[in-house]
Amino acid sequence: MERSKDWIDEAEGDLEHAKSDLEHEFYNWACFSAQQSAEKAMKAVFQKMHAEAWGHSAFDLLKELSKRHKVPEDLIDKALELDKAYIPTRYPNAHPSGSPRRRYTKEEAMRLIKYAEEIFKFCSSLLSKI
Repeated sequence: MERSKDWIDEAEGDLEHAKSDLEHEFYNWACFSAQQSAEKAMKAVFQKMHAEAWGHSAFDLLKELSKRHKVPEDLIDKALELDKAYIPTRYPNAHPSGSPRRRYTKEEAMRLIKYAEEIFKFCSSLLSKI
């Protein structure tokens, strides 16, 4: 069953969650939610294409998508940065010291949310064309 609408809806929800976390100064969670939004937006596109979307790497998913559709190179670089927020934002042992909630900044969260928004818009646009 094709569920691209569910995936893009969840991606939009993750983006809203990231913005709420930013507003409440949960910068690590804002970064993580931004990564999740990008990942799920891409999975929506793969769903619509009836194609396999394996893993949690926004970068890998975009690279795979670029084999079928033209993907702006800057989005691939932004996905690479988003992926750096997948694990270390949540686990204290991903850093040499301190908890993740103390290791992310407002500027970082704002940047990653912007990147996720760009990927979300790109994927939403693709969904309307497939």
